This record gives sequence, structure tokens and C-alpha cells, in this order.
Amino acid sequence: MAQSHWSIDRLRDAWLYVPLLCLFAVFSMIVAPGLANAEEQERSEVVEPRYGMGLGVALAYDPSDARDFATVTGFALYDYDAIWPHRAPESLRFKVEGSLGGTLRSPPEILASVGFLALYYLDGLSSRFVRPYIEGGVGLIYTEYKVKEQGTRLNFNPQAGVGIEFAGDHNLQPWMSVRLHHLSNAGLSSDNRGVNSLVINMGWFF
Repeated sequence: MAQSHWSIDRLRDAWLYVPLLCLFAVFSMIVAPGLANAEEQERSEVVEPRYGMGLGVALAYDPSDARDFATVTGFALYDYDAIWPHRAPESLRFKVEGSLGGTLRSPPEILASVGFLALYYLDGLSSRFVRPYIEGGVGLIYTEYKVKEQGTRLNFNPQAGVGIEFAGDHNLQPWMSVRLHHLSNAGLSSDNRGVNSLVINMGWFF
């Protein structure tokens, strides 16, 4: 009976990864061909690092006692092959970000995270007004709160999502994104109840 209960819990948790895996598969299909041909491509220009900030609101949907939260995020966006020692498609970037926030319940409880993501611009869908992109990566997150059976306050934090950069002044260019946000300890604790949220971010480059 215990084994059956364990299996049901594992299956229940596994489906929560499906959206992330699907987005990763799409990301791979778009980026992989570019990586294969990158050695044959000439870089047309040097891409300077960009910096920005954003505000986010997370709507927790699993488990039922998970808590909604809000964050302030700062990030740096680099040309991918300026960071990693291999050629990459011109539309690929590497993002480093840090966030600080708190739950929306009273009294608020803090959280802090650092993340590393690959961002790929969908230039085939771009126009003079918008430049869409997909992004995905992983980081670490500390939460002052825990849900039942979560196990640890320091957890891994995979994320994946889509976003849009809007036309605007180069020094104050707006953007927004929607992400799937997951945290769990990857089995480092015997209690490993994951927490899943949908995060809406809005901000600007400066």
C-alpha cells in the first residue's frame, strides 16, 4: 500500500514537469540547427551587454497551500558566445538574474533567488514594434516559508517562459514575460514536495 501511494505521488508530481519539457523541446528544435551551423556563420556585429529591472507577481497553483508572491528582479543579458567558449546563433543570449521578494500574505515572508537562463529571440516573428523570445534555465531559491512536505528552504529553481520586448527608447525599453516557475530540492531531502507557480513579469531595460 505504501509503495502504491509513493507511485501515485510520483506520477502526480511528474506531470507538473510536462510544460517545462515541452517548452525545452521547442527551444531545442529552434536553437540546435543554429548551433550546428554556427561555425559557418560570421558574426555581423558585436552585441553589447544589456541591463534591466522588473517587477513580478507569482500565482501559485500547486500545491493548494502554496503562497503567491511578488519580486523585484535585476538582470544582465549577454551575447551567448561571449560567455561560453563556442559559437552560437546571433539570436541567442545568456541571462543572469537575481530576485528579492516576499509572499502576498500577512505577515509577508521573504524569498531570494539567483538564476541563469538561455534566451532566444524569435526574430522571424519580430516587427518594428515587438521582439518576442523564449527563455529557460535554472537557479537557486531560498524561501522563508515551506509548504507541507517541502523539506528544505533552499531549493533548485527551474523556469521557462515566453516574453516580448517592446519598441522604445534604448535607455528605457519596456518588456514583459510569462514563466512557469518550479522549486524543489531534487531529492536531496526525503521530503521533496515541489511548488509550482505562474509568474508574470514586467520591466524595462536601462
